[in-house]
Amino acid sequence: MAGKLMHAVQYLCYGGGAAGLKHVEVPVPAPSNGEILLKLEATSLNPIDWKIQKGMLRPLLPRKFPFIPATDVAGEVVDVGPGVENFEPGDKVVAMLSLAGGGLSEYGVVNEKLTVPRPPEVSAADAAGLPVAGLTAHMALTQTAGIKLDKNGPQKNILVTAASGGVGHYAVQLAKLGNTHVTATCGARNIDLVKSLGADEVLDYKTPEGAALKSPSGKKYDAVIHCAAAFPWSVFEPNLSEYGKVIDITPGASAFWTFAVKKLTFSGKRLVPLLLIPKSENLKYLVELVKEGKLKTIIDSKYPLSKAEEAWAKSIDGHATGKIIVEP
Repeated sequence: MAGKLMHAVQYLCYGGGAAGLKHVEVPVPAPSNGEILLKLEATSLNPIDWKIQKGMLRPLLPRKFPFIPATDVAGEVVDVGPGVENFEPGDKVVAMLSLAGGGLSEYGVVNEKLTVPRPPEVSAADAAGLPVAGLTAHMALTQTAGIKLDKNGPQKNILVTAASGGVGHYAVQLAKLGNTHVTATCGARNIDLVKSLGADEVLDYKTPEGAALKSPSGKKYDAVIHCAAAFPWSVFEPNLSEYGKVIDITPGASAFWTFAVKKLTFSGKRLVPLLLIPKSENLKYLVELVKEGKLKTIIDSKYPLSKAEEAWAKSIDGHATGKIIVEP
């Protein structure tokens, strides 16, 4: 596809929000060793995408400008680079681009190691929602909270905050595959939705009980999958079991400080910052759950690539229910 141009959306500098996105024609990238070129069918947005634009990961990301954002994609293989063994043109896949981005475009290059097959039962949009949000929920529950997603092990009490959001809605569903009692917080308009995902009890975060994170049945939480904005540790502590963990999926400096202090004081209750380590076997597992009807992607809204800035603004607004999808 040498010399062919594609439609892409990029930004030229830090800041600017949705207005900073520019529609351009750029060359279709070529796959190098171990890489796959995809014709993209769906891309999902994550808060990290616009946080990178704001400069929150400066100077690490973006590595250079102009920058095409977004990492979570589904599409069809159109070309493979040297050394690719498991995919060929025509295969349908879901993949996670590196944080070097490239998702808001018609074509994208992905590493074979973070690409998995997408069966016909799983739509491109449903699959594209999975990589960052689904893998974050999976890692928090299985690795940090120690929950087995097969109903084995002692029952654990779990709290999921912002349970109708991207990570939260997957976390509720995955937690219920284990031996868990799930309390969840969300806005009033999404209470029925979160109950339908399996939550045992749901709190409106704007009520006094919701703001205090208190379980209506008096449960003490063994783990909190914390997907909402910052809460002071003093709100979590009285609601935790003796060795309860708060797993912060968007840790800031204060989270790392609390983590260090709790470790130094040998407290049983801990705040654990989570940094996603994506693994293809876990992504494959999530895709299989979607195929089997055991996990679903709630889609807030879909936008054509020509209106990517509207999707971007919706993500920044912070009140999406589930995932925001852009379709080239």
